[in-house]
Amino acid sequence: MPWGHYGWGMGFGWFSMIILSLVIILGVVFLVKLFTRMQEGRNQNEAPLDILKKRYAKGEITREEFEKMKQDLLKSRSTNRHPVKPAA
Repeated sequence: MPWGHYGWGMGFGWFSMIILSLVIILGVVFLVKLFTRMQEGRNQNEAPLDILKKRYAKGEITREEFEKMKQDLLKSRSTNRHPVKPAA
């Protein structure tokens, strides 16, 4: 009597396997997003010049690019300290 033993019990085996796989995949996605958000939060505390130095040290930018970006940062830093007030 094959219907009694292998009926519904084995019929839902594939369904539970899909549900379990989805739960595992969603858990991994959640953990990856959580980890990347934590890393982004750390990077926001770094000064722009420190980030630039790290990029140069990693070889992501050339010395010329580093020097130009550094000068741009220093210029913007000095203009932000003493903003020009609009004429009344």
